[in-house]
Amino acid sequence: MYCPYCRHSDSRVIDSRTAEDGAAIRRRRSCQQCGRRFTTQEIVILMVSKRSGATEPFSRDKIVRGVRRACQGRPVSEDQLAILAQQVEDAIRCRGSGEVRSHEVGLAILGPLRELDEVAYLRFASVYRGFESLADFEAEIATLRSERLDAWRPSAEDLQRLSDQPLPPRADSAPSGDPEPGPAGQVPAGRALPGERQAQGMSAR
Repeated sequence: MYCPYCRHSDSRVIDSRTAEDGAAIRRRRSCQQCGRRFTTQEIVILMVSKRSGATEPFSRDKIVRGVRRACQGRPVSEDQLAILAQQVEDAIRCRGSGEVRSHEVGLAILGPLRELDEVAYLRFASVYRGFESLADFEAEIATLRSERLDAWRPSAEDLQRLSDQPLPPRADSAPSGDPEPGPAGQVPAGRALPGERQAQGMSAR
């Protein structure tokens, strides 16, 4: 590791710390010649094997470029694309393999992309799942609708809580100040209808 200041090849590690949730190690070094300090970072290189048989290092930028094409015309920001690429890398590294196939990387994008934008997800899925006809799109759309309905359906606990709550009063219930008419429109004894009370008041004058 060359010193970035004097280009000397010998340096001494004076501090080491993990970074990126343990996926990398950040080291603080001191140049043995000029004495100046600098920071390096060591990370396990995740390799991606292509269909042609060639391998290349995993790149978040390549994921962002590929997903950006599927998100053309959609309300998706660059920050959201960067977060998606980070989620994909974390998911792949959790498998514990130093090399993955490019097709597996594409499939790992589908989950986060579906949560981000369903239209972009359908565009991307049509490539990596090899849609061949309109029926493939219809089947995928039906699956999305079914999952959305399942997410909106209340659970048994929610239904139990709702059943324990008292029902609101009916809108057509009689006001507390007026008597409810009895059978055949009769009013209990000693109580007069509003029209009768008005007539009694006029006769009393």
